[in-house]
Amino acid sequence: MIVVDHQTRRTELRADAEVLSDAQWQGLIQQLQASPTQPKEPQPKGQPLHALGPIQASPDWSGYAEAFARVQAYIRDGDCYQINLARRFQAQVSGDAWLAYQQLRQHSPAPFGGYFNLPWGQLLSNSPEAFLRLRAGQVSTSPIKGTRPRSMDTAQDQAALAELQASAKDRAENLMIVDLLRNDLGRSCAYGSIGVDRLFRPASFANVHHLISDISGQLRPGEDALSLLANCFPGGSITGAPKRRAMQIIDQLEPARRGPYCGSLAWIGPDGSMDSNILIRSLMRQGDQAWFWAGGGLVADSVAEEEFAETEQKASVLCQLLQSQKTTRLG
Repeated sequence: MIVVDHQTRRTELRADAEVLSDAQWQGLIQQLQASPTQPKEPQPKGQPLHALGPIQASPDWSGYAEAFARVQAYIRDGDCYQINLARRFQAQVSGDAWLAYQQLRQHSPAPFGGYFNLPWGQLLSNSPEAFLRLRAGQVSTSPIKGTRPRSMDTAQDQAALAELQASAKDRAENLMIVDLLRNDLGRSCAYGSIGVDRLFRPASFANVHHLISDISGQLRPGEDALSLLANCFPGGSITGAPKRRAMQIIDQLEPARRGPYCGSLAWIGPDGSMDSNILIRSLMRQGDQAWFWAGGGLVADSVAEEEFAETEQKASVLCQLLQSQKTTRLG
């Protein structure tokens, strides 16, 4: 494989020494070092992916408020402690998804994004959240819980971050997921190796502030990247606690299946290392339709209006992406 690091401007050729002969390796090097006989003509650019009409959200406020009330009843009855309730946004679209992803990366960079061109369509992920990382047997995960919108005014922006860091509700919400993920890691990690490296560290992205915690452990003998992923999937930060019951409640209350949303994009190397993300802030395009979701964790002292507004804020980057191009009004 050819690995290009655009930040360091370094390109590496990598291959398994047991698979390639010396002659094949030298042939690859010569092929890469050879100058092209004729420079490629620049390809004309089309129009980035854009909405052809209004973006519809489901559920709307009344439907969300009803689902919120049912979540609160489940919490009061002791079924769960936290539920991640999401809304789906949908639009008829046209244009080039790859160009839209390039714009997304430019205007709203996220550390765990990715682009997949798949047989059924395209997946654009602007995820800020890591799921599982594995290096030389060392496992780490960094769940996100706790959100505040950013402001163009510096003083207001810093005040929102300070409010988030001081919020007992958001810290408790984060801690619930930390405990859940410690249990998940315990299914694959050595006894006594799991630790919380840092709680509630602030992180600021293009349109929101978040609280992130860091958990690590040592993979026990007999486990690998695939078993680790299977034992921890799906991520607790986008389901709730306890996880299995939370998933059942989500299936009851959300009007549309999530599909890839809240799943994971991952790579696994030949040495057993792995990086994976939580597929939030992600858009799925299939034909002339596009879908994306936004949600948040609901706990006993959540306020419906605030949680609804949080979904709008989280969806705003992808809404702006689809609405920033010149649109054609539907007849």
